[in-house]
Amino acid sequence: MSDIITVNNLVMVYADGTKAVDDISFSVKEGEFFGFLGPNGAGKSTTIKILTTLLKKTSGSVTVAGLDLDKNAKEIRKLIGVQSQDTAVDGDLTGIENLMLQGHLQQISGTELRKRASELLKLVEIEKVANKRARNYSGGMKKRLDLATALVHRPKLLFLDEPTTGLDPQSRAAIWAYLAKLNKEESTTIFLTTQYMEEADKLCRQLEIIDVGKIVAQGSPAELKQQVGADSIRLSLENCVRDKLKAKELIRTLVGVTDVLDSEECLTVYAKNAGLLIADIVRAFDSSNIRLASVSFSSPTLDDVFLKHTGKRIRTEELVKTPSILFGGRGR
Repeated sequence: MSDIITVNNLVMVYADGTKAVDDISFSVKEGEFFGFLGPNGAGKSTTIKILTTLLKKTSGSVTVAGLDLDKNAKEIRKLIGVQSQDTAVDGDLTGIENLMLQGHLQQISGTELRKRASELLKLVEIEKVANKRARNYSGGMKKRLDLATALVHRPKLLFLDEPTTGLDPQSRAAIWAYLAKLNKEESTTIFLTTQYMEEADKLCRQLEIIDVGKIVAQGSPAELKQQVGADSIRLSLENCVRDKLKAKELIRTLVGVTDVLDSEECLTVYAKNAGLLIADIVRAFDSSNIRLASVSFSSPTLDDVFLKHTGKRIRTEELVKTPSILFGGRGR
């Protein structure tokens, strides 16, 4: 399988001196579902804007579908579809008119365009309001319509910048299922940024994690989770500020502990056989008068991978609890 995107030594420095992208290199294979992960401000959106010809890079080289980004921007735009974080629908037009306009811009018309618009309206579940002006849509509806406009011309390469943020679980599940089908059955290459770890785990076959403008990890979801190499125990202390340092010292004396990191709860402990270690932690804390507020443990997840490489947990919401049955069970 050939590369559809190649990025070599890409740098982007803004006018105020901020280095948003710091000498990164990676490639995306044709037909791949590729995830580009990172906390807010890591350089994800800047990278997408460069790859989609919306922002001129400072240095480095980029090719998309064999075309040089600097020399062939117009040709690249014909091959790609883009949904950015900010919705780009026209509020003065109805839902169907937005899709028809985008189709005309992509030189599609007649029966083909009407059929395609109908398919997409059904997909994003806005058929009932298709003839209402988009300015009256809710934020989630606008987001779904925006995704539909990016798909009108059946792009060879689809860029999605946090496409399901703000959607309810049912809408998100429908979008996930469609994207998985689009990638599998039509071999559409999809470049996804997301802050939902379950989304990346279930959809993406290859991941790159970026932090402060640099690539800090890469591999398949399974490979990255395997690198963590231990179960995680999340500890919340009643007085984290006062007791954190002492708690770390105690935990590090226990057999089986591989690492202890600060986290949003207070501490995250990585250890073999985490379930058996919890009793030892509780006893050690009791003997030192450190009070636990809560404790939980799990097998390695992409959230643990993210914490390990960036020192942060990526945003999670109740909406990540989307039915996995759409993907035939557990994710990769």
